[in-house]
Amino acid sequence: MSAQHPFIEEALTFSCEQETLVGVLTRPLHPTDSGVVIVVGGPQTRVGSHRQFVLLARALAAAGHAVLRFDVRGMGDSRGATRSFEAMDDDVAAALDQLCHSVPGLRRVVLWGLCDAASAALLYCQRRGDARVTGLCLLNPWVRSEQSLAKTQVRHYYTQRLRQKEFWLKLLSGRVGVQALLGLWQKWRLSVSAPGADPSETQNLTFQDRMARGWKGFAGPILLILSGDDYTAREFLAFTADDAAWCGWSQHAALTRHDLPGVDHTFSNAQARAQVEQLTAAWLAKV
Repeated sequence: MSAQHPFIEEALTFSCEQETLVGVLTRPLHPTDSGVVIVVGGPQTRVGSHRQFVLLARALAAAGHAVLRFDVRGMGDSRGATRSFEAMDDDVAAALDQLCHSVPGLRRVVLWGLCDAASAALLYCQRRGDARVTGLCLLNPWVRSEQSLAKTQVRHYYTQRLRQKEFWLKLLSGRVGVQALLGLWQKWRLSVSAPGADPSETQNLTFQDRMARGWKGFAGPILLILSGDDYTAREFLAFTADDAAWCGWSQHAALTRHDLPGVDHTFSNAQARAQVEQLTAAWLAKV
């Protein structure tokens, strides 16, 4: 391989609960002792939107980190029934097994996830406590509920609309109908409705509560990257600011946070993707 491409890529198949998963291992020519598993949420494949996961894996491998990106059961080329991000623990464990088997000598492995894959990574840590996972890289974690979505819409959309002269002119002219105002009222009521079950009662834990426990119980370093132009990132900030289970989340002793203004949910342009690659590589080198 040339100096321009200091890595080798190979397709892999491995087993998960008697189903076959398909992945791609990007192996550096001059490896360090660290590896990365790119957890893929749905509905996505190991390629990623705009080839994001392909490019990320190659950038990290060029920096010396072995990277495994794979399709979970029911997605892409992997067999099995489709499952939600809340039921991916076995898939993540199988990918960790495969990476450690393919690259002996790894001393630390990071889980990297975008959106509900970031949520799946936290849920995995909360339920499995896998000592092989020494770091988490989480982008725009998914915490959506009807209440959190309504709160975000009221805070970032409706409030902005109410400040616009154009809105009031349309209202006075009759071009904004009663249904639109009723929709605003319903969103506001939902946004201020009482929270759900007591998170101290284990049997009533929501996935957001379990994510919070995964976050607080994880002793290793966490890299959090939030897009500035993304409802999912805004929901995460709004939800964690108000939810009791998440109290103090930003004070995690090993948290590194980056907010990227003007960037969309999937980092869809080359500059945004390059930012993510550089931030992830720099964080891996530091930790």
